[in-house]
Amino acid sequence: KIDRSFVKDLTIETSPRSLTAAIISLASNMELHVVAEGVETEEQWQALKALGCPVCQGYLFGRPMAQADFEKLLSKRGGLLGPAEVVTLKR
Repeated sequence: KIDRSFVKDLTIETSPRSLTAAIISLASNMELHVVAEGVETEEQWQALKALGCPVCQGYLFGRPMAQADFEKLLSKRGGLLGPAEVVTLKR
């Protein structure tokens, strides 16, 4: 997981961006899954996509929700969400 502290300033500063790019590259080379957390803006999401981050989660995509609400969301959509539709779950 890429911590939200890196994502928060991703579009403002260069050092979190270069470190985030290195994390994504390293994980990819090791065939690991990468998830960026704390994505709150379209700009952050676009920057992460440009860096090659395949999965993001955060308030941009949805607020934490109870299991019953998530199940309703899935039933309305007809099944599992696609890779671009990540929803965070509250435990």
